Amino acid sequence: MQADIQYDDGLVFRHELKYLITPGDARILKQRLGALLSRDENVDKSGAYKVRSVYFDDYNNSAYEEKMMGVASRKKYRIRVYNDSDAIINLERKTKRGRYVSKQHASLSRGEAQMILSGDCGFLLKNPQRLCGEFYYEYITKILRPRVIVDYDREPYVCALGDVRITFDIDVRAALLKFDLFDSKLPAINVLDPGQIIMEVKYTEFLPALIRKILPQRTKQALAVSKYVLGCDKTAFLSRNL
Repeated sequence: MQADIQYDDGLVFRHELKYLITPGDARILKQRLGALLSRDENVDKSGAYKVRSVYFDDYNNSAYEEKMMGVASRKKYRIRVYNDSDAIINLERKTKRGRYVSKQHASLSRGEAQMILSGDCGFLLKNPQRLCGEFYYEYITKILRPRVIVDYDREPYVCALGDVRITFDIDVRAALLKFDLFDSKLPAINVLDPGQIIMEVKYTEFLPALIRKILPQRTKQALAVSKYVLGCDKTAFLSRNL
């Protein structure tokens, strides 16, 4: 059994595996997983929900460059919403150390999210949520700014045993030159080749043997997959050619 990974700063890290798979592989996997795992309670009638993230990076594009260089310890900030709604708005920091990841979040109102995106972050100093103050410090000292919006449709499966979460991210796309969190018609372009789906497998304690056996051997682990990097690359290419 794999124990939780904890560090001195109190963060709990999880295992995270990423795969690039085909729609055919996804159909087979979902049929098998459906017999073992539950569907996430937040899905709609289609069995999915929409995720939209605004990623931030600093003046030197450190989050992008560190990912490309394979730096073992790194982090990135984003604001995330679901289904183009302001019901849940989270400021998030995703931290990676080697093979493990941790995510912290702070709740925001619609007005607060829009203030951050417009460059007005002073109010964060009065927010009691620790992440808000830490984000403000880096926003000021490292000149963090919105870098790209990434959208996708997520089909999630969960298992309490091992705290397992398996997701299929479909139609991954990036918006160009706009940072409107709640525009359901925001123009975006696909960042993956046709027929590619990102599958993520996350677990805290251990990955049950039955689930491990379901993962097809022919599916190659896509360790380099990053929606943020894919979105940056696609939008940078388009920006140069507008």
